[in-house]
Amino acid sequence: MHENRSFSDKLWLVLKGLAMGAANKVPGVSGGVVAFVAGFYEEFIYSLQKVNRKAIALILNGRFHSFYTYVNGRFLGLLFLGMIISYFSVSKLLDHLLIYYELHVWSAFFGMIIGSIYFMAKDFGSWKKKYLAYLILGVIAGVSISFLEPATENNNLIFVFFCGIIGVSGMMLPGLSGSFILILLGNYVLLLVDSVNALFDTVSDLVQADFSFIDNQERIELLKIVLVFSFGSVVGLVSLSHLLAFVLKTHKKATYAVIIGFIAGSLGVVWPWKVKSFKFDVAGNQIFDEKGREIIVGYDRYLPSDLSYETLLAIFFILVGIIGVLSLDWYHKMQLNKHG
Repeated sequence: MHENRSFSDKLWLVLKGLAMGAANKVPGVSGGVVAFVAGFYEEFIYSLQKVNRKAIALILNGRFHSFYTYVNGRFLGLLFLGMIISYFSVSKLLDHLLIYYELHVWSAFFGMIIGSIYFMAKDFGSWKKKYLAYLILGVIAGVSISFLEPATENNNLIFVFFCGIIGVSGMMLPGLSGSFILILLGNYVLLLVDSVNALFDTVSDLVQADFSFIDNQERIELLKIVLVFSFGSVVGLVSLSHLLAFVLKTHKKATYAVIIGFIAGSLGVVWPWKVKSFKFDVAGNQIFDEKGREIIVGYDRYLPSDLSYETLLAIFFILVGIIGVLSLDWYHKMQLNKHG
């Protein structure tokens, strides 16, 4: 592990956390892909794996510095700091961009995923038949998930805890979008929009010494939800990291083949040219949730029929996404040459 980091390394790690947090917020995009392409995926998994019985024993014995060192605390702390900042900044910006520049955002992420597939496949080595089989299984799984129909919102705290465990998978498994899984579970808006906004508003109130939110029952319920969701996410991170560390040690190439296939299969989720499909009753009337919001049940994808300005701009952003990912590889190589 890399405990002795320069200031630039620390800043770069926070920025990587920002990118992971932003990617986790967008349905169809995986923060795990960012970790993989940026070259710290395995360190991330193995650091989380260190949160085990020994780590807990160190805390109980008051050996906090030893715990910090044992779990690669500086690395995880800077990374999670970036993710937390992202949820209150970059994620807010992304919400705005998805409303007003949806086609361009999806195009950029589509390009980023294409670039990620190339990045991960270029150094894979020999594609034996068994690895091709794993690749195909990953593609099938990724495509299948993209065609599932979303459930309805459920604020039961046990279910919210389960959502935390499942939703954090996008941070751990490249290609599996945690936010898209939350859409399928029906709780994306509740957990990544309403709850995050409630937490942001509460922090703002506390900074201004305004405690009136205590009497706001809806705000208190949302704070309970974000607390339970966060706890579920921590449990998911720790438990899944142990499983992933095991399979990476014992079946590394097979795991990578499945991941590459899964990412390729997820391209359908972020396909730029699509229109939202809303929920209607048997009489043909559109159904809204209890807060008056449209209920999205899926997307109708299509191919652009002409090379209009919007289509050319979308293609441009796809290229920007591809180049953006590959530039990380170029930067990484430059750093290796600089220090080597």
